[in-house]
Amino acid sequence: MGSGHSHGHAGATHRWRLRVAFALIAIFFVVELVAGLTSGSLALLSDAGHMAADVVALGAALVATRIAARDDTTGRRTYGSFRAEVFASGLAVLLMLGVAAYIAVEAIRRIGEAPVVATGPMLVVGALGLAVNIVALALLRGGAAESLNVKGAYLEVVADTLGSVGVIAAGLLVAATGDAWWDTGIALAIAAFVAVRAVMLGREVLSVLGQHAPAGMRPDDVAAALGAVNGVRDVHDLHVWTLTSGMNVATAHLMTREGADPHEVLDAARHVMRTDFGVEHATLQVEPESHTGCHDVTW
Repeated sequence: MGSGHSHGHAGATHRWRLRVAFALIAIFFVVELVAGLTSGSLALLSDAGHMAADVVALGAALVATRIAARDDTTGRRTYGSFRAEVFASGLAVLLMLGVAAYIAVEAIRRIGEAPVVATGPMLVVGALGLAVNIVALALLRGGAAESLNVKGAYLEVVADTLGSVGVIAAGLLVAATGDAWWDTGIALAIAAFVAVRAVMLGREVLSVLGQHAPAGMRPDDVAAALGAVNGVRDVHDLHVWTLTSGMNVATAHLMTREGADPHEVLDAARHVMRTDFGVEHATLQVEPESHTGCHDVTW
């Protein structure tokens, strides 16, 4: 016995934001890569590398929202393909860590060298990159709070925005001092920021894939609320987890008291899950007090 469940997901709602951001970032990536190679700026190249990661991450996020919305034709995906969005977020994490590692290695390689850095292209491209990233941030911000998939793309662009600021700062400092170390130092700072953001997002992704209880939802509180439903004697085998952003799922066994109406118990329990915890898809098994079948479960 269980509830009906929602077929919508947050990522699909914001697909248009991902499309526009993807187009802007992809176009500018080519510009920044060419400028980085011609100017010799590690900060500019590091930002271009991170922007390349953005292009891949945004593209993966777009593909994931399409896969998540696709009907299952195999009959085997009983929860659909909504987890595709979470895997796309995981890819964004790996890309961000890869870019951070590349920047760090390249900066270490430059120690003891005196690279020639052209500050003019750095400043122009850095300013253009900042403008592009601000537009992309404004687009993705609206969906970042609702979708882990969009949040991954949003954090990528946040890091890119800082990268553009770093490129501008490096260009100004190198021009003012003539010391190319500023370019390398700021590139390392960008790498550290990218790595920290990647780890934070990675923890969220692993929490979903590990089927942990959703953030802000304590299983003990859920059990207590269900146990307070009129006619419920005991709550056991309770599980709560996140399928994808905006789609929390729960299962539980509700043991009823002698004479309790199972239909009333089920309706009341579904209401509690929906209104108190925002869980629209709760599979609830109502069983009489005399039922002992659950004791046969071995794990």
